[in-house]
Amino acid sequence: MPLFSKNNGSRDPVGLDVDGAYVAAVQAAAGRIGSGASMDLPDGLVVDGEVVDVEGLAEALKEFFKANGLPRTVRLGVANSQVAVRELELPRIEDEAELAAAVRFKAEEAVPMPLDEAVLDHQVIGHGTNEEGAPTTQVMVVAARQHMVERLAEAARLAGLKPAGIDLNAFALVRLLAEPAVEDEQARFFCHLSGVANLAIAVGSTCRFTRTLSVVPDGDQPELAAAQLAEEIQPSIDYYLGQPQAKPVGDVLLSGPGASAALAEALSPLLGLPVSVADPLGTLNRVGLPPGEDPVRHTIAAGLALGAAA
Repeated sequence: MPLFSKNNGSRDPVGLDVDGAYVAAVQAAAGRIGSGASMDLPDGLVVDGEVVDVEGLAEALKEFFKANGLPRTVRLGVANSQVAVRELELPRIEDEAELAAAVRFKAEEAVPMPLDEAVLDHQVIGHGTNEEGAPTTQVMVVAARQHMVERLAEAARLAGLKPAGIDLNAFALVRLLAEPAVEDEQARFFCHLSGVANLAIAVGSTCRFTRTLSVVPDGDQPELAAAQLAEEIQPSIDYYLGQPQAKPVGDVLLSGPGASAALAEALSPLLGLPVSVADPLGTLNRVGLPPGEDPVRHTIAAGLALGAAA
């Protein structure tokens, strides 16, 4: 199953974010949320973004979808240490089959896991020239441990759901919150603080870097949390800036249940960058989100739902 959003013909599937602390589902199309729901999950079903108890999660999902009358076709998201994302620069190759072969060959060196144990996918994100002036192609490569992806998909199927695709939570985050690209724009750093913290850097709506943190800083102590986050964010920015055609990072956008104005205020001087808190649903009309549902729980699920139109 591809790890990049691809339209497979499914009509308005539900974006399903299995966060660990909770599960959130959103159906969205035409700029508005059609339906949405969330539910706390028992401890131990999902740990650090990985499914630990397949049957237990399946039972929870079955109950959740039945109680909320949600459609059964879903787009799943993953975010954990079993996912590796790398940007590769390759010679310009127009033939898709030849490009796929070149990506796999290059990924053998760049991806820190055996490819025969991984689900591998790629997407062209740009073109350029190298130092010698030869044409090149920039490719984003994603590799995920196959057993991790299979356990999540198996839990969904046991719950009676129909997985229409699997996406990275970081890509869903950027898809929902990114602003349209403009010429010579700077990169933006996204930090989603939930059961697993997602860090991403994007230029416009194109994600150029992502990683996860298994430990989310305590939002009840903004200054301490800011110090912990700065220690993770700054090396990530430095790593990104070392990549081909990297653009300066202009600001940081926080989202998720752990984001707050106090955290943004404390983090900004540590990074020397403007830091703000995102509207949790971006520009989506939230008319279909039931009263009492906290929008900050639905950021990733909404981004996953929007992936069906990609």
